[in-house]
Amino acid sequence: MEHLRPLAALCILAGIVAAAAATEMVEIEVVEVEARSSYIVHVVPAHAPRLPRRGLLASRAYGCFLREHIPTKLSSPAPTVLYSYSHAATGFAARLTWRQAAHLASSASVLAVVPDTMLELHTTLTPSFLGLSPSSGLLPASNGASDVVIGVIDTGVYPEGRASFAAHPSLPPLPPGRFRGGCVSGPSFNASTLCNNKLVGAKFFHKGHEAARGSALGEDSESPLDTSGHGTHTASTAAGSAAADAGFYGYGRGKAVGMAPGARIAVYKACWEEGCPSSDTLAAFDEAIADGVDVISASLSAGGKAPDFHADIIAVGAFRAVSKGILVSASAGNSGPGEYTAANIAPWFLTVGASTLNRQFRADAVLGNGETFTGTSLYAGEPLGATKMPLVYGGDVGSKICEDGKLNATMVAGKIVLCDPGMFARAVKEQSVKLAGGAGAIFGSIESYGEQVMISANVIPATVVPFAASEKIKKYISAETTPTVTIVFRGTVVSRRTPPSPRMASFSSRGPNFRAPEILKPDVTAPGVDILAAWTGASSPTGLASDTRRAQYNIVSGTSMSCPHVSGVSALLRQARPEWSPAVIKSALMTTAYNVDSAGGVIGDMSTGGASTPFARGSGHINPNRAADPGLVYDAGTEDYIDFLCALGYTAEQVAVFGSSANCSARAGSSVGDHNYPAFSVVFTTSETAAVRQSRVVRNVGGDARVTYRAKVSAPDGVRVTVTPRTLRFSARRRTQKYVVTFAQRTLGRVTKNHTFGSIDWSDRKHLVTSPIAITWPASQVTVAVAEM
Repeated sequence: MEHLRPLAALCILAGIVAAAAATEMVEIEVVEVEARSSYIVHVVPAHAPRLPRRGLLASRAYGCFLREHIPTKLSSPAPTVLYSYSHAATGFAARLTWRQAAHLASSASVLAVVPDTMLELHTTLTPSFLGLSPSSGLLPASNGASDVVIGVIDTGVYPEGRASFAAHPSLPPLPPGRFRGGCVSGPSFNASTLCNNKLVGAKFFHKGHEAARGSALGEDSESPLDTSGHGTHTASTAAGSAAADAGFYGYGRGKAVGMAPGARIAVYKACWEEGCPSSDTLAAFDEAIADGVDVISASLSAGGKAPDFHADIIAVGAFRAVSKGILVSASAGNSGPGEYTAANIAPWFLTVGASTLNRQFRADAVLGNGETFTGTSLYAGEPLGATKMPLVYGGDVGSKICEDGKLNATMVAGKIVLCDPGMFARAVKEQSVKLAGGAGAIFGSIESYGEQVMISANVIPATVVPFAASEKIKKYISAETTPTVTIVFRGTVVSRRTPPSPRMASFSSRGPNFRAPEILKPDVTAPGVDILAAWTGASSPTGLASDTRRAQYNIVSGTSMSCPHVSGVSALLRQARPEWSPAVIKSALMTTAYNVDSAGGVIGDMSTGGASTPFARGSGHINPNRAADPGLVYDAGTEDYIDFLCALGYTAEQVAVFGSSANCSARAGSSVGDHNYPAFSVVFTTSETAAVRQSRVVRNVGGDARVTYRAKVSAPDGVRVTVTPRTLRFSARRRTQKYVVTFAQRTLGRVTKNHTFGSIDWSDRKHLVTSPIAITWPASQVTVAVAEM
């Protein structure tokens, strides 16, 4: 379609001349005949106007595109272009009526029209917990990743007065030459003073958010400044400079440092307290790719069940990034512990679950009868005395969940209130107890979280206890005429074995993979519970307007916190092994991960109290130093991912959204399970399912070119696993080898669970290359097996 190019250029110039007139026409319009919404329009690359790398003309080009493709009868109200995309996607975002959107979707020049949606946002001790030492291992080998730029797509950054983002004397004054980004100023963000050789990029994207809310944002929001704290926390976790004497008041005090302390940080603000509009998020991906970052850290995802990959804006943007050699680390989500809840499940993501550290912030509830229940707290005020105080249950004094304004002040004043979990944020419940005159609170956790409790920056004396403990406290209240309690705040407690660590967080989202069950997700786990990192000075640590405190650091939990740990470690690997692709870095982290806790057992699951499974922890907990020398790696590139999409049955138009003109019919025979992934996931659809075969290719990246690896199999229950060949011999001329794994149902024996697990280890006596195996059984077969027991 090259003959359209001059016309597109002419339309750009015409758009400049007509812009003022078009604006006047919109201003005199009294009533819009149809409401408009925001949409992302994926355009056939051959039909897309030629765009400059950046700038206003890019939006004007697609304004012309709209005038060409929307008939006059549908032209009112006039569409408005919000963004153009040329790196993370090919197309644009615009305000359209549903009829305009439907007409565009039927055009031969358009691949897809996707509604703009709101995506969800999903530390001092962690470097030592991960074994990162300044004197040995990966950290010195990578020089702290000083030649790497990590792009953080989040709520922005609050660098003022934060040592994590201060200019670093040991870093060169300028970022790596390939980085083309920079900082933009806003009313509350002076880029010339806040950006430096550590914070090398700071940009914001707000058009989709403003369009959705129907009004302009405040001055603080119209800049890269982080007013919520989330982005500041994640950015400093990934690559914050060392900060002495960090802590949240008296909690977690020590030296705070990011995983890659020498790496440069570029922030792309696309999120607010309400979430992250997908149009803004895709614009952030587009800009990060254009700027030339090396790693993208994205602690966000679509809500609910994972969408189809071609309709998942984060998956599309990440695909384009990975295709250009940029590793994308993404959070698995906080919707656990249920199955099929994992987000960011495309194989090109490095998907991260959340697990615990060997640190707790203990606060024990001691009842009048002497029973003690261990909880956690971040209360920083005057502690309670040893004298026990009256204890009441919220359900007996107005609201079992301590809803704001519903507690009876006469019955609450001077007492400690037990509150059930519910729909409101913990800080709001605390405020409710405080306003009713309560002396303190005990908060119960939700039942499905098991042993997990979620702490927050408490404003009153309070502790959070597991569900089972809160139920026992309720029984005590109902059985006693005058129940009493006190809360003993024990501060920061670090212990290797009690409880064991790491353990999988209950909230961490789980597999199986909702869209491609043959791809095991999440990939790995990393610290994501009670993480200390830098915080915004624009709001309180609780987010409550009534909380006047301002803290330089805050302690927060979520897969949002585990993701930047892996982003930072990936940056270290990128510098230490610059020849590695994103898939190889992911492979190295997966195959060297560990699955044993500090007490010598399988990493536990806080939701069940038992052992976790690969659907919770992926391949295991990251081990950065081992990942630097994995022995064998599994590589994959753009064409492999296209084969994967074709194997899923994607149409040519759906594949084209990812920037490929591939003809899937010419790639017939490819299997989703044959994608060269460092893990195995097999689905038996019926009891008569024939044996499932999956093939893999490994490359030797160890120091010895001539080496032999042998396979050791730990077969899942109910399956016979055969590896062919069982011995792989490498040489200088033969650095890659292929092997095939056959999974066959055993004719004897029983399967009593929906999923069974095992592993395959390849070893040359120096390296251990481990891949988990997950087997999903048909429900009918499991039911029969259980009935026979």
